[in-house]
Amino acid sequence: MNKMKFYLTTAGLILLMSACADFLEKEYDISMSEEQVFSSKENTRGFLANIYVNLPDVFAGFTDEQFLGASRDCMTDNAISYWDVHYYHAVLTDGYSASNHPLLGFWQTDVYGIRKANQFLKNARAEVVGNTEKAGDDNHLFERYMSEAKLLRAIFHFDIVCWFGDAPIIAEDESGVPVVFDLGNPEAMNMPRTAAADALKWIADQCDLVKDALPFRYSSETENWGRVNGATAYALKSRALLYRASKLHNPSGNIDCWREAAQAARDFIAKNQLQGNPYILYSMGDTKENYYQCFITNPVYNDEYILCRSVWNTNAIERLLAPCGFSGTLTAVGRTNPTQNLVDCYETINGLPIDEDNTYDEQKPYDNRDPRLEQTILHQGSVWGEKQEEEERAVDVSQPDGVDYGALHGGTLTGYYSKKFLHNISFKNPTAPSHSCPIFRYGEILLNAAEAVNEAEGPDNAYQYVNEVRARVGMPPYSGKTKEQLRERIRNERRIELCFEDHRFFDERRWMIFEGQSMASEVSLPRYKQYYNLYGVAVTNPASPAYSYVPAQKHPTRTFNSPKNYFFPLPNDEVKRAPNLKQNPGWEL
Repeated sequence: MNKMKFYLTTAGLILLMSACADFLEKEYDISMSEEQVFSSKENTRGFLANIYVNLPDVFAGFTDEQFLGASRDCMTDNAISYWDVHYYHAVLTDGYSASNHPLLGFWQTDVYGIRKANQFLKNARAEVVGNTEKAGDDNHLFERYMSEAKLLRAIFHFDIVCWFGDAPIIAEDESGVPVVFDLGNPEAMNMPRTAAADALKWIADQCDLVKDALPFRYSSETENWGRVNGATAYALKSRALLYRASKLHNPSGNIDCWREAAQAARDFIAKNQLQGNPYILYSMGDTKENYYQCFITNPVYNDEYILCRSVWNTNAIERLLAPCGFSGTLTAVGRTNPTQNLVDCYETINGLPIDEDNTYDEQKPYDNRDPRLEQTILHQGSVWGEKQEEEERAVDVSQPDGVDYGALHGGTLTGYYSKKFLHNISFKNPTAPSHSCPIFRYGEILLNAAEAVNEAEGPDNAYQYVNEVRARVGMPPYSGKTKEQLRERIRNERRIELCFEDHRFFDERRWMIFEGQSMASEVSLPRYKQYYNLYGVAVTNPASPAYSYVPAQKHPTRTFNSPKNYFFPLPNDEVKRAPNLKQNPGWEL
């Protein structure tokens, strides 16, 4: 009798992260046979829970402080990692080959997730799980479980498209039986990949199969928190079709692709409005706190979060994000340094880019800006530190002696630190707060709608969506813009609203912003419109700060080779074993 085989180590993740729901805390014995698993309701449920381990997680890198302990936005123009040995630097400079690239684990994680989902779809039994009509979340439980597995499989396929482009579609064979490859067979994956645009359409179609079969929201969300639901399917369809409509996958600019993306986002919003408990933008009623609090409140009770990988109960994020001058029992190292490029994206409080508002003063750069700047980024003079433990003070990144400018193991290369997701804990007596980064949240859906509707229909019908996001923080609404002008503002809005949530890496590429621009050609542009040159701020005379805007220390430029750097390479060993997959352009050895 075949034993169930898993090729991902989960024990370390389980120690670092704890999910709220009993469902995701279910332990699973991987030594059981298929018959033992799928003849038991509890074991079948445990197998399904185990598939969730493979979901993408923004915080996964923080488990590897030495090589990955910073935001993955450090692979973009949003931030730079302070720590020299972090892998992100060589991604910025195109320094890897297909044989030594250290960030290709997404491939295995997703392929194995697909395999587990197909194992479940092939072997789960209605007579074991039960499929009766019931009130509440367990109505037709077997059908719901099958829908969950199909949706998880679609998410894994989407993740492959994001990182690797063209994707193998591993679903059902010609007889309709889910494909479960024998991982011991080197020929198992020797199949051609489906073009990325077609794969994204397939993913959207998979969402259609399950989006109304699953509860849009679970009636008992405390018990089922972390499960995929109908809203997840609507959200995935929205993002998949948005990516498919974008220039990278739609070079001809087919307007029908934009119309489909617009409709998918509107479908989410319409379905959501029918709910007694709809998803909404998180708000405390304070425009100066709403955005920051969204990312530190207990995620289980956050009505903006649609799906998260898990809840982390840890202070590792505080130690790795907070300015390096905060220390005690715990010592901060602050290794995610936002760039001046990102800081300059934040408009003035008048709703204008800083280079278009004559009230902006480079020597008072943080006055009268979009409130999200203060809620996302720590800068010279930001007040931080736990007040009751007498740790509260102004951040000092002044050169050369500012307490937060540099230390043995941490510091800033740009004059900034990331505040998003950062709890203001004591470093003398540290706690382990709850963290979770959304895979999908309602704010993204509104921005998906704004972008797609603007492209499909023009500004008049798109304003409402982007303006709802801006209203949360008290920013004035957009109006009176051309399609091209609103496109630029929506992209800017997306950059600041979704920063450090694993969106910028893919947005840069799907918009193809690197084309027609270079380090030399862009230097005359405002910093927020530069993608190859990275900047920071040098602060001197902290008693009366003087600001000068300079290239970022150590990593002032990026390299982008087209078409190579639009995607990661497939792992070289995989292509050797399965040559029909073919290597991505530019990565051939």
